[in-house]
Amino acid sequence: MSDITQYNDSIALVTGGSRGIGKAIVREFVNRGYEVFYFSRTKGEEIPHTHHIEVDMGNPESVEHGMKEFFSLTKRVDVVVNNAGIAKDNLIMRLSVESWDDVMNVNLRSAFLVCKGVSRVMAKQRSGSIINISSVVGIVGNGGQTNYSASKAGLIGFSKSLAKELSSRNVRVNVVAPGFIETDMSDAIPSSIKEGLVENIPLKRIGQVGEIAAAVAFFASSDASYITGQVLCVDGGMVM
Repeated sequence: MSDITQYNDSIALVTGGSRGIGKAIVREFVNRGYEVFYFSRTKGEEIPHTHHIEVDMGNPESVEHGMKEFFSLTKRVDVVVNNAGIAKDNLIMRLSVESWDDVMNVNLRSAFLVCKGVSRVMAKQRSGSIINISSVVGIVGNGGQTNYSASKAGLIGFSKSLAKELSSRNVRVNVVAPGFIETDMSDAIPSSIKEGLVENIPLKRIGQVGEIAAAVAFFASSDASYITGQVLCVDGGMVM
């Protein structure tokens, strides 16, 4: 994480910002001088210049209410990061319709609802950066994750189309696709399986949440002012 404040008076909105990758993104933006609002069901760590809004990202009414609360507190938004995501893995023959819908609703539909909510404001501002968090499995697939892979692949197609819609208004839309990252979810994987996964990563290690946050911060920054509709894999070389 950077230790130099780069920006001032900028507003960022991060979904799923209470833990894991989302929490790292929130901290990175705060460190860069942003005022950060984040959506999650539960409040995360107390961090200066952050504001929690309770939202169930799988519930469209809750997302709509969260967007209304957000815009009651600020009239502009400079950066939006759609990070909220869940996994309910199973072989397709055992995958329930409920598990399919739950993953689609949180991982894909919520991003649509948030982007719909901010698009008019960003277009009027004629500025903004949207960064959607996909996954390498949205590019290459993974057995037992048809619902998760489909949601993350859908997020890539959604982002590319949205980038084309909003580019004339100077609003950029990009995607970060993490690989195997050290989070609470990866901590639950047995060490023997984890070792096998790491062996297939060219850089031979698990990624850190701060490395994802740094990629997100790059897309949000003026350094990426001529980049839109792109997918950046932060995966140690898994997809190349």
